[in-house]
Amino acid sequence: MRDHEPLSVLVVDDDFRVAGIHASLVDGVPGFTVAGTANTAGAALDAAVDVDLALVDVYLPDGSGIDLLRRLDCDAFVLSAAAEGAAVRRAMSAGALAYLIKPFPPELLAEKLRGYARFRQLTDAETVDQDAVESTYGALRSPAGGRPVRRPTIRTVTGDAVLTAVRDSEVPLSAGQVGELIGVSRATAQRYLAGLVTAGLLRMKLRYGATGRPEQEYRMP
Repeated sequence: MRDHEPLSVLVVDDDFRVAGIHASLVDGVPGFTVAGTANTAGAALDAAVDVDLALVDVYLPDGSGIDLLRRLDCDAFVLSAAAEGAAVRRAMSAGALAYLIKPFPPELLAEKLRGYARFRQLTDAETVDQDAVESTYGALRSPAGGRPVRRPTIRTVTGDAVLTAVRDSEVPLSAGQVGELIGVSRATAQRYLAGLVTAGLLRMKLRYGATGRPEQEYRMP
């Protein structure tokens, strides 16, 4: 893995709002950056240039996300509502390193991303021994040293502070603005905001500026 460079992630989902939520979750994990979002398989193929990891939905308007996996020149997770065992098998056969069934706790994706970062570190060597191979598979199965996944953490003091900051604001807030208001990092605020959106307690929309990637804003439903 490249030293001191974040791993780039492409988010592929037919719903731009869901893609934005997943992008927000990725942004909240240190060591990762969002390379972009795509709402179709065709757009994903165009955008998947020098990307480390793609988060791919199964149901895309112009084809199957599982078929897309075989055409992408990067690692991939599947994030989908498809819960059939056959879909999971096909995705794994196509190369998916992880399969997350929607809706999933925001922290589960964060844990899988941290496991992926460990996977990249372990496979960065020119050659590996069997112990390294076993550790590599273990990193993908049990991220962050096998710690149990923490289920939604929005019902905490910090989560309440994030929700209160947005509720009391007269205008939508970005993760950076929320972090400044309550005294936490942007990444921490973003993680809680994404969880609150998933729980239906907040709404997220995209604010488009003159240049650059659109910024996520959060408001009450």
